[in-house]
Amino acid sequence: MRNRHVAAWTSAAAAALMAAATLTTPAAAATSAPTTPTTARHCPQLSQELPWYGDNRAKLQRVIDERGTCAGHRGPRPVAAFDWDNTVSKNDVTDATIAWSLKHDKILRPGRWKDTSRWMTDEADRALTAACGTAVPVGAPLPTSTDTDCTDEIFNIRESGKTMSGAAAFAGEWNHRRTVPQYAWVPQLFAGHTVPELESYAAAAREEALAAPVGATQKLGTHTIPGYVRYYEQQRDLIRTLQRAGFDVYIVSAGSEPVTEVWSKGVGIDRAHTIAIRSVLDERGRITPYNEGCGGVPINKGEAIPYIDGKRCWINQDIFHIKGKAAWEKQRWGKRIALGGGDADTDVTFVGDATGAHLVLNRNKNEIMCRAYDNADGRWVANPMFIEPLPRKSGTYPCSTAAWNRPEGGFGPLLREDGTTVPDQADSAY
Repeated sequence: MRNRHVAAWTSAAAAALMAAATLTTPAAAATSAPTTPTTARHCPQLSQELPWYGDNRAKLQRVIDERGTCAGHRGPRPVAAFDWDNTVSKNDVTDATIAWSLKHDKILRPGRWKDTSRWMTDEADRALTAACGTAVPVGAPLPTSTDTDCTDEIFNIRESGKTMSGAAAFAGEWNHRRTVPQYAWVPQLFAGHTVPELESYAAAAREEALAAPVGATQKLGTHTIPGYVRYYEQQRDLIRTLQRAGFDVYIVSAGSEPVTEVWSKGVGIDRAHTIAIRSVLDERGRITPYNEGCGGVPINKGEAIPYIDGKRCWINQDIFHIKGKAAWEKQRWGKRIALGGGDADTDVTFVGDATGAHLVLNRNKNEIMCRAYDNADGRWVANPMFIEPLPRKSGTYPCSTAAWNRPEGGFGPLLREDGTTVPDQADSAY
């Protein structure tokens, strides 16, 4: 987790540190589309032993061969970026960390639950207070390993944005392409802990999840959730091959940055190349409910996180050094990633920005699968999940009516760059 802000810092000190980070971040992609050399050097090859759907391996290899520094291109290194949960790993490492923490009494009681999120409703505040009680002193661990009511209430809000009774846990206004309150709430749940403490919880959860057999489940209160996580070997091989071919490879996740960093090192990606929700720390180094902003949005309480358009913003800001409001905008060819990989609507913007290939693991998410199957630029690569892939989606994706995530909430028709509507699409990569 790079350059964590401390709330007591002055804005000038924070700006100076961000400037220092800019000097050490790897260079961006080339400023114009390269011409493939007529006598390209041999580039590292993706493993033939790991199965891909259809000719997807060949499509990805073509990008490596054409864009890697291994092909003899000079200038800045090309960039590849991947989401983490269910893109590089099977199952959600954030949920695995929350589950482990709840089973081991690692959530600290806040003074008021309503203070943990700027959008938390009175109903959710009352439900959490009733379920978790007030007997434990503020700042002390809640007994969630034995108090299933408290565990259920916390996890249900994280999972669905609703209380156990079905009431909305969050309300108000937010840009639905820049944040979702229950995602922003995850690092806020760990307020009061230090980063090393959270990393230790993530590491313990990782060990447990990797040891569990594929298909295992676990009980969390009355919830049954996946009990295992696996690194996708195809993605590990793709990342390693990209790195050997001269690409700078990044992870861009809507999870908590310390948690993502614990996992990303397992595929050879270091902290400097791992981007996620970056919490602001207090003067004692403890996590607060605030996170760093992007694209001109200052330190905030979840209004801007790496989510849908937010992932583009953080890539533009942290990798390509584009500052201010411009970081929210699609950039020219040379200031965009060469390859992007994701699995959900949270990834659709940055994956769509890629100039070489848009890799999507099919989890039947409307907006990103509509983009993938429409394949407007011929560079979308749709692949079933490598472990426990979903069956074919019945019917079609509602691209023409309800696939686009509106900034104000709700869904609308998905449009191409030329303004035409994407027609409904049938599922074909399953």
